[in-house]
Order: sequence, then C-alpha cells, then structure tokens
Amino acid sequence: MDVVALPSMIVSSGFLPTGSLLESLIHISSEVGSMEELPILQVRNISTMIRRIKLLSSLFEEIQETNRPLPPSSILCLTELFSVIRRAKFLIQCCKDGSSFWGLLQTEFISNQFHVLVKEMGSALDILPLSLLNISADVREQVELLHRQSNRVEMFIDLRDLQRREELLQLMASNSEKNTRRKGSLDFGKVEEIFNGIGLKTPQDYEDEILKLEAEVKKQAGTGGLIVVSNLNNLISFVSYCKSMIFRDQEPEKTKQDLKKKLLCSPSAKSYNRSSTSQSVNIPDEFRCPISLDLIKDPVIVASGHTYDRNSIAQWIDSGHHTCPKSGQRLIHMALIPNYALKSLMEQWSQENDVELDETQVSFLSCLERNDSKRGHVVEKAAVDHISAVKAAADAIKMTAEFLVGKLATGSHDIQRQAAYELRLLAKTSMDNRRIITEAGAIPFLVMLLSSHDPRIQENAVTALLNLSIFNNNKILIMAAGAIDNVIDVLESGKTMEARENAAAAIFSLSMIDDCKVEIGARPRAIPALVGLLKDGSPTGKKDAATAITNLAVYNANKLGIVAAGAIPLLIDLLMDDKAAITDDALAVLASLLGCSEGLEEIRKSKILLPILIDLLRFGSPKGKENSITLLLGLCKDGGEEVAKRLLINPGSIPCLRSLATDGSLKARRTADALLRLLNRSCFQSHNQSRIVTL
Repeated sequence: MDVVALPSMIVSSGFLPTGSLLESLIHISSEVGSMEELPILQVRNISTMIRRIKLLSSLFEEIQETNRPLPPSSILCLTELFSVIRRAKFLIQCCKDGSSFWGLLQTEFISNQFHVLVKEMGSALDILPLSLLNISADVREQVELLHRQSNRVEMFIDLRDLQRREELLQLMASNSEKNTRRKGSLDFGKVEEIFNGIGLKTPQDYEDEILKLEAEVKKQAGTGGLIVVSNLNNLISFVSYCKSMIFRDQEPEKTKQDLKKKLLCSPSAKSYNRSSTSQSVNIPDEFRCPISLDLIKDPVIVASGHTYDRNSIAQWIDSGHHTCPKSGQRLIHMALIPNYALKSLMEQWSQENDVELDETQVSFLSCLERNDSKRGHVVEKAAVDHISAVKAAADAIKMTAEFLVGKLATGSHDIQRQAAYELRLLAKTSMDNRRIITEAGAIPFLVMLLSSHDPRIQENAVTALLNLSIFNNNKILIMAAGAIDNVIDVLESGKTMEARENAAAAIFSLSMIDDCKVEIGARPRAIPALVGLLKDGSPTGKKDAATAITNLAVYNANKLGIVAAGAIPLLIDLLMDDKAAITDDALAVLASLLGCSEGLEEIRKSKILLPILIDLLRFGSPKGKENSITLLLGLCKDGGEEVAKRLLINPGSIPCLRSLATDGSLKARRTADALLRLLNRSCFQSHNQSRIVTL
C-alpha cells in the first residue's frame, strides 16, 4: 500500500494530541465488543462487524501504550474509524431494539448498510501509515489482513433471513382480505413455529413487537410512502390477530397500556420523556459544563482532554475561540469526541437518585453566585496566549493542507487518491479547516480531478468540494474556478453512484446562494441531470436530487426547466415508492412548482395524485400534510372546479380537512380552513346551478 509520507517536521511535532480520541475509540470498541443477547436476524453481519471492531481495538490500545505523537494522516484515519464504529454500534443496536418483522422486510437494505460500513472502514485504513506506527508485528499483520478483506468484501445476505421473510409473506398472503375463504384454515401451529424462530414466544413478546411496529409507522410516515405505512399497519393487524388466536386460552400478562407505561418509565426512555413534576437535586460539579455551569446533556471531549456540553463548547468554538475554556490550552483540532464514560456515570447517578436527567436542569442564574468566582477564573485563563494558540493551530493545519495540495498537483494516481481522501476528511472537521484548505489552493486541483478516470479519485474530489462548499465564502470560489460544469459531468455520468450523489449534494450546497441558483439553472444540463438522478439513482441519490431541485425551484426561472425536464411525473410516482423514502421531499418540490403555470397544468394532468394526497392527509408526516393541503388548494383554485368536485365526493377528504383545521400545525390549519371555504363555495354554486336546471 502506497502511503503519503508526511513531512518530518509534522510527524515529529505531534500534529494532534491523540489521548482523548484514542480513549474514546477504545471505549466505544469495548462497548461494541461486550454487546450481549445479539438479535436472531443479521447474525453473521453483526458478529463479523463485532470481530472487526475487536481487532481494531487491539490497534488502538497499542497506539495508546506507545504514547508517541502521530502523523496527521493517522489522526484522520482514527477520526473516520470512530465515525464508522459509532454508526456500526447504532446499527447493531437498531437490529437489537427494532421490530423483528420490519427487520425481515428490510433484509437487503440492512445488509447493505453493514456492507457500506465495512467499505468505509477499508477506505479509512487506506491512509493509515502502518510503517510509521510503533506497533507489534502481530497487530500490524492483523490490521493489514483486515484492510485487504474490507476492500474486497461483498455484501452478505443471510439465506435464513430470506427464508423467514418468505414464510412470513406467505402467512400474510393466506390471511389477507383477498383470501377470505382460506383465513379460517390458517395453521396457527405453523404460525407459532415461524414466530418462535424470530424470537416471539410469549404474549409479552408479541406486545413488544406490536409497539415497535407502531413506532415504525410513525417514523415512516414522512419518508416511506403510503405503501410502507399500509404494509406496516397490515402487519400490526396480523400480529395482533395471531396473538389473540395463539394465546386465546391464556390470561395476558399485561395490557398494552401497561406495557407502554412500563416502556415510558424505563431508563432508556427517560432521556426522551419529561415527567410532570420537577424535583430539586444536588448536581455533582463533575456533571456540570464548565462553560454554562448547567448539567451536561451531551458530554464531549475536546483536544485538551476536558469535557463540556456539546452545545456550549460548539458555540465557544464557532464564536472564534480555539482554546480550551478550562485550561487555556490551544485546541489544535476541533473534533468533539463523545464522552461515553461520563454519560454512563450520569445515567447511573440519575437512576440511583431516581431523577430524570432532563428534569435536573438547574439554570445558570440559580447557581451564578456560587460559581461566579470559578467562572471568572475560567474565562481569565482561557484568554491567556489566545492569539498565539490560534496561530499555532492554524499553522499546523495550513502546513498539512499545503503538503496535501502539493501531492494533488504532482503525485501519482495512488498518491492523488490518498491525498484527495485526506483532504476530504480534513474538510469535514471545521469551518477553519475549510478556509485553510481553500487558501492552500486546493480548489483548482480538486476541480481538475473531477475529470479523472479513477473512480476513487473522482469520488474523493467531488466529496471534498462538497465539504469545502459548506463554508459560504468557498461557494463563490468554487463557482469562480469553473467547477459547476465538471460537477454536472459527475452528476450525469460519475464513475460511482456515491460520486453522483455527492455531486447532487454539492449543487444543493452551492445553490444556497441566490446568484448561484441563477448560474446553475442557466446550465442546460444541470436540471435534466438532477432529474435523471431522481429517476435512476439510489434512494440517497434521489433524496439528494430532490433537495437540490427544491433549492433551485426557489428561483422562478428554474421552475419551467424543472417541468420541462419531466420531473413532475417522477415526483408523483415517488410519493408511492417505498424504497426511495422521499415522500416529504417530493411533496415539497411539487408544492413549489404550483407557482409556475406550466407546473400547475402538468400536475393537474395526473389521475393518481388526488387520492394519494387525500391518503397523505391521514397518514403523512406533519410536513407532508402541510404540503398535501397546499397542493390540494392550488389544484382547486383558478379553474380547478373538477378537482374540487372530486374532493367533495371522496368520503375521506372533508373529515381529514376538518381534523387538520382543528388539530394541525399553524400552516396546516390556515390552509385547511381556506380549502374548506373554497369547497363550501363550490358546493353552494353547484347546488344553485342544479336548482336553476330543475326550474
């Protein structure tokens, strides 16, 4: 493996302090490695992921034991590995805590998520300079093996999970309304056997599963589409029916209401639920943020090793400070590493004191007098050597950025690939990094690499530009460098789907500036390329394309181009696409196109949109309901009498509108009220016309 060798002055100077990062890596790896009672589904993917993370844990521990400074590429690699392991932990936890039936239906999707994480692990290891690390030969060999395996791994789908899913679908088909004659002959012995195979053995297990499915219905309302919500509701009914038949001779252990009450009172739910009464508690000083002196909600560790609440320290850094408020030490990197150890202690303390963490918040004003002198000392110390500390940190980042940009300009393909990847990671970290990378001259070379025939170079280049564009000043510079045509090329025919997705995301980011909306929309290939991704892209790509189109549609001149590119039929189809999962995004684009006469005319041509919108009034997310009413109101106005008539004869429309006019969001209430008044006038006019005809 070719390694981008860093300048000796950076390597020897200990570019970034690694203690807090390594501690967090070891801690989260230990948490993943100690997970017990793994789910029945996705067994191999989960166990393999845990094994990989355990192996990496040995690497982290050896690096920590050496207690030597690490080169910047190692820090970038470790930071990316932390992100991968954190997401792997979350994915495994979702498999454990989520609905078993939903997990079966999503077998391929979940398997692909594990596969993506393994590939990202391999990409991070691409830039790990093992030759510069003082680790044992055994660990080095294991990491090299893991690296090779990660780069060539294929997605694994467990055939047993597919078989279980097929059996479940067959059971549901035999129980469906279309097979009423066969419903009475359902073999509940077979049903119980299949359900036992995925962990449902007691009435309580069935109740747990029903609650998880109901939670999934709420989650999918704004993204999964009507088909997904309908399927989930059918599944809930089926599980409830099977439970009542299988356990009809047994007394239920708990009612559903009791179970919900138990879940709401469980320790895992306390962080999401507030009790109706507050209690005064003596909060340990260790659990207070040194900045706000309030109880820490989300503990994070900064480069100095001190812990703060995420919001407080983020505001401190965003306001231009680059020192640790408590120690005054310069922060050479701005990464905020979660302090899981402190979070665990806080949870233990809250349980021992029977206190919900959200209710123990003590305002800063209430403890101002007690902590005034302490806070004064913190602020005074934070100001020491502030200017020199900021300059030292900026110089270190600048030196690395200039070195990597030099490799982009003169390196081989392998060196360019790794340098682009490191810049991509560095640009993820902070606004200062994005500014410094741009000042080092990275943008022109990244734009040039968008035309590379190497898929990885192209993908890293467009993603680095996407990350750089988050800094507003860089948007203008990227456009000035002539990047937009190259980005559109990647969007149209990128070497990888991820490159196309990130090209769409880059267009969305650049179009946040009004002048860029005009310039991008004026490119004849830009909007058709986004519509093409909307049609043929992955679920992520479709979402990126939809958000970019929504942003461009803010400029009225672009709306006609969006309509002409054929976006409207695609967006209407996507409302029913359970795999795309962009219901709310598609509704937002359609609603924005109402302001264009050509768009309104094209939307009115659809014969399937009206019943979909009525269903979304019932099952959509709050945002989806708002846009559905907006669309219905726009369709009924100005010559939309036929749409109004169809709404009036639909038995579900008026009750839904009245409900939203009473209980919806402010925007939903106003729009629903306006639509009801319009329908009332339409009904009155129709009634008068019928009387005239009769006379």
